[in-house]
Amino acid sequence: MTVFTRSLMFTFAMLSLTACGQSPGCRAVTGGAIGAGGGAALGEILGGNPALGAAAGGLAGAATGAFTSPNQVNAGPSPVCN
Repeated sequence: MTVFTRSLMFTFAMLSLTACGQSPGCRAVTGGAIGAGGGAALGEILGGNPALGAAAGGLAGAATGAFTSPNQVNAGPSPVCN
């Protein structure tokens, strides 16, 4: 299995398990997971470094999740945290 295929599968798994929550902490965790998956996938697709993409995406996703309210961005209740 290629790195691209693994990255793509990881991204879809993270999107299906996260992307939601009500508390700032939960939103930061789920946003970070989504960002890391997306960053790794983009890093691989664009021929760069997937680890660096995951780090940048995770940081951006966690910040977005932590600093937005459920009224601004809401994907519903989280299956992994309250």
